[in-house]
Amino acid sequence: MRGAAFMEQVVRLAGQLGAQLQMERRRRSMTQTDLAGIVGTHQKTISAIENGSEGARLETLLRIIAALDLDMQIIPRRKIGKRIEDIF
Repeated sequence: MRGAAFMEQVVRLAGQLGAQLQMERRRRSMTQTDLAGIVGTHQKTISAIENGSEGARLETLLRIIAALDLDMQIIPRRKIGKRIEDIF
């Protein structure tokens, strides 16, 4: 069961994903170094992902999501309008 502070979020940009991962890591009182150790990567990789780096490997992102006990769900996008802001 998710904590009361957890809210489902739509993520469309690398920076949005990084912010959500950072929020969950902090909620769990973990440092970037703690998370990196669990995932098997470097602290600087966690930092880059949390800061919206677009060069992260998919496998690393999936390991981070699993280490934070999160799920990623792919669903059809809700169509709001045809403005570029509605795409991202």
